[in-house]
Amino acid sequence: MNTYAIAIHGGAGTILRSVMTPEKETAYKKALEDAIVAGENILKKGGSSLNAVEAAIRTLEDNPLFNAGKGAVFTNDGKNEMDASIMTGKDLMAGAVAGVQNIKNPISLARAIMEKSEHVFMSGLGAQEFAKKNNIVFAADDYFFTEARFEQLKKAKETDSIVMDHNDEKKFGTVGAVALDTLGNLAAGTSTGGMTNKKHGRVGDTPIIGSGTYANNNTCAISCTGHGEFFIRSVVAYDISCLMEYKGLSLKQACEKVVMDKLVKIGGEGGLIALDTKGNIELPFNSDGMYRAS
Repeated sequence: MNTYAIAIHGGAGTILRSVMTPEKETAYKKALEDAIVAGENILKKGGSSLNAVEAAIRTLEDNPLFNAGKGAVFTNDGKNEMDASIMTGKDLMAGAVAGVQNIKNPISLARAIMEKSEHVFMSGLGAQEFAKKNNIVFAADDYFFTEARFEQLKKAKETDSIVMDHNDEKKFGTVGAVALDTLGNLAAGTSTGGMTNKKHGRVGDTPIIGSGTYANNNTCAISCTGHGEFFIRSVVAYDISCLMEYKGLSLKQACEKVVMDKLVKIGGEGGLIALDTKGNIELPFNSDGMYRAS
């Protein structure tokens, strides 16, 4: 059987040791394990990288520990606004969604946009209408409500600050997956609830193809996590692919150049997961840490 590979992330940065209990650490590890097993089970049976990526991300979206889906943080006006994107390396098809509410699994909506519409990127109410027509599962507001996230919003409002996911825990809230299937096809996906107390309409790098997510069978599959504004300005995911395609860099060299050099120079903090068609995996980050598995 040909090689298959998968990597996932649950956000860059780390929860401070002072607030990381043994129970919480065990819960995070189990959540990452559940997600990667969901994806790997598909790959080892000969399933597609696209299915594996979607399955892994759905598992993370269903877990309130992560800032995506059920665990999405609150915006300034007390809503949960979610973004997601997915891409397949075989034909460069992609789907993305931004600023949607009440969608249980935004990654599945992104995939539906890719497969069932003539568009790549849809947002807000239009994306939600499309979701209804395509039987995407919705969830009520209380499904997304977690006390800890609401407390984060209250704290952020006190200081009028926009916070990366966890207030007292330096963590960028995004989840993602990259996979290579036995047919040699790459896929990547990313999902997020954005920033706590973000202003209405703010969109980060997660749904932007080439910034937060990219997959190309000629080069690599990438899913990013970090301070989105910097990842957009650096077109991080596509930049790594370009360095491989046009300069002949290895996956490792390209990741080092972009994450540890180019991003650092402009003050961009975060990391990414990367995979090439040989099954090489890179998990670079310039933050204190990154929740990851491969």
